[in-house]
Amino acid sequence: MPVLDQDLDASALRRFRGFIFDCDGVLIDSFVANVAYYNMFRSRFGLPPMGPEDEMYTHTQNVFNSIQRIVPPEHYEAAMEYRKLLNYRDILPHLRREPGILGLLSWLRAARFFLGVNTNRTDTTDMVFEALDLNGYFQPVMTAGIAPRPKPDPGGMHAILNDWGLSAAEVVFIGDSDVDEQTALNAGVSFWAYKNPALAAELHVPDFETLLLALRRAWPELSTGLQGA
Repeated sequence: MPVLDQDLDASALRRFRGFIFDCDGVLIDSFVANVAYYNMFRSRFGLPPMGPEDEMYTHTQNVFNSIQRIVPPEHYEAAMEYRKLLNYRDILPHLRREPGILGLLSWLRAARFFLGVNTNRTDTTDMVFEALDLNGYFQPVMTAGIAPRPKPDPGGMHAILNDWGLSAAEVVFIGDSDVDEQTALNAGVSFWAYKNPALAAELHVPDFETLLLALRRAWPELSTGLQGA
């Protein structure tokens, strides 16, 4: 699959009017934070910390599936009650924005592209965006608490398309996991893989600085008028 480079055909980029982003692993680096969060549940029920497979699973899945996986079935209801007691703000210091994301979003917003989010986060999304200065870029933000069903169900993606009044052919989804890959496939939209060459994607994005440069080259008429963006 192609990787962004100087020789990329501009037509591969110019056909899109809307950009939908996954959150964890794309907009933000949250792996350490997720491990810390879900290990709280393990500790609560006298279990050892998660192994690598569970760490990767909880990083891409919604909170309900994740808790179901990492605690025994007989403790699931108690774990969901424990979740209500946790203060996610204690996790926020572990979160970081992905490098280059603000520059990319600022340019896309100034150029009047549609920007949205489709994430399997639930009620922590607003808190995370506020803490990392990501508010105001996206409309809508489709979470697992709002969408009909979590990803890879395409319902959240379809809701964004309906909100924008765009067809699937005019939109690209940028994600980093097999869940995102399947979501894009189910919704019939193009998929760009971020920092994950193992995924089947129309384009592989190594970093957001490289993507921004490619977009500027693809839309020179926009870049000329957005030198400060």
